[in-house]
Amino acid sequence: MVSSLAYNFFANNDICMVWSMLAELQTPPIVTTDLLYLRFIGDRSIQEKDFGRIQVDRVFEMQKLADNIKIVEDERIKLAIIAANNHYAGFGPGTANVFRNMLGLSDAKWQDRKESLEQEQQ
Repeated sequence: MVSSLAYNFFANNDICMVWSMLAELQTPPIVTTDLLYLRFIGDRSIQEKDFGRIQVDRVFEMQKLADNIKIVEDERIKLAIIAANNHYAGFGPGTANVFRNMLGLSDAKWQDRKESLEQEQQ
């Protein structure tokens, strides 16, 4: 019952409940604002020298969260921020694209985005 009080407090005060996917912890997919913030955080078992390619298959757990997003997206979600670090599966940008595909979105072209940002800064 304590968690219900917390979620109600978040919702009543427009505080975003962060959905986190960690090896030992998964927060419940509860919507408390019109912002959805999801973090894919790794357990640091992948060393930095090995980053650059997906090394750990996280498709099953990612699909569960993609399904949850599809269920709540029509509720009141106006903006979703989804972050993946390299420690989660080995390559954050690749993880992001896998998740984008699960949501029916096309791959992000990271090099194109980098060049676009650089041009905006000039």
